Amino acid sequence: MVSKTPWTQDATAANSQKSASVTNAKTGLNRRQFLRQLGVSAGTGLLATQSISQVLAANTADKDNSTSLTKDDLPLVQNDASSQTSLTINCITPTIETQLFASSNVGGSDERNQLALDRVACAGFKISNPTITSRQYLRFAGTDAQRASDLQNIATGAIAAPKLLLGVRGGYGAMRLLPMVDWSTLGRIMKERGTILAGFSDVTAIQCALLAKGGMSSLAAPMLYSEFGKINTDQVTCQQFANALSNPNLTISIKDASLTSPQLPSILTIGEPKAVRGTIWGGNLSVVSALAGSEYLPRIKGGIVFLEDVGEQAYRIERMLYDLYLAGMFKGQQAIVFGALSGSGEDSYDKRYDVATVVRQLHKLTGLPIYSGMRFGHIGKKHSFPLGATCQLTPNTVGGYQLSFTDYPTIEADTIHVEGLWQKA
Repeated sequence: MVSKTPWTQDATAANSQKSASVTNAKTGLNRRQFLRQLGVSAGTGLLATQSISQVLAANTADKDNSTSLTKDDLPLVQNDASSQTSLTINCITPTIETQLFASSNVGGSDERNQLALDRVACAGFKISNPTITSRQYLRFAGTDAQRASDLQNIATGAIAAPKLLLGVRGGYGAMRLLPMVDWSTLGRIMKERGTILAGFSDVTAIQCALLAKGGMSSLAAPMLYSEFGKINTDQVTCQQFANALSNPNLTISIKDASLTSPQLPSILTIGEPKAVRGTIWGGNLSVVSALAGSEYLPRIKGGIVFLEDVGEQAYRIERMLYDLYLAGMFKGQQAIVFGALSGSGEDSYDKRYDVATVVRQLHKLTGLPIYSGMRFGHIGKKHSFPLGATCQLTPNTVGGYQLSFTDYPTIEADTIHVEGLWQKA
């Protein structure tokens, strides 16, 4: 018999790791540091000295930052008196039952975590477990048992299912949890409650397992630490997050393929583009390809595959796509949709070998229509959307296309105060 007692083991081990790992940085460049050198964090030193009101004022300007990378570790504003008093607070009483799950990296800044918690509360989300943001074991947001318990305790009935399960952060670690969760029971309970699980990046592993074994949809969406804790929260991303949470007939219009590659048409197909309809699934390419051959990757008949990634060179993108192709994951699918493939750079052997070349090769291999430029991924101004829901892809008359979604849970729009997501509560 499965116990209904919430998992609490290994808490001491997790807490003992936190202070030590903060200062244990290695001198070698990881992918995030490499992207920084490419200019991802240019100008962040200036942002760190601005007050919240200055940042908010700058945020209202109509600047096109849609192709800039949004990373987890931008600096926070200093907690000085001017930044505290110059902001007009406008919040609502939080009523949306929300539980966090921290499946991957630890959030490295307590101040950033608190800013994010304040903002989501201001926007109407009543978080039941804010203390998990302080957990740490090695590089992870707690031990494997602790992180799995964020979801497994719902499956066992130890914790009631909330309306929203909000991911804290991506990075790495979610795959370690997949055998530790009863996905079938979790999916059933979430369906009964109408629970929405929201996240992206490394959380793709959670979303794929939930769909593959639990038959439950989720939301490709920004996360607590990654987005709502940033000093300069992206208002478009916040607005589209609230829209996807509350709109039962979500539509997203795409005009071109530039977020995937400016060298591609928005629709790559044989003959005239046609409307297709099916279940959309997938997420981060690195994670989806790593799940190939496992029981946790969905097998969707007549599906539409969505893929995005960041900081991967063209040859690495192609290798991961070949992983999926050779595993037979594109068989029986109706279309492939690419979101942003940010920061791919140039090939060191031949700059002509780029993302567009890779996508065209995939089209040649599969024969499937490929829709590029979906406004989601590791970018600003991203549009949240449901995974595991019914999606219709409809070409328009000017070279773009529209995605229309149905059959997914939502939240009452009047319970969300979206402006709270870019204020300091």
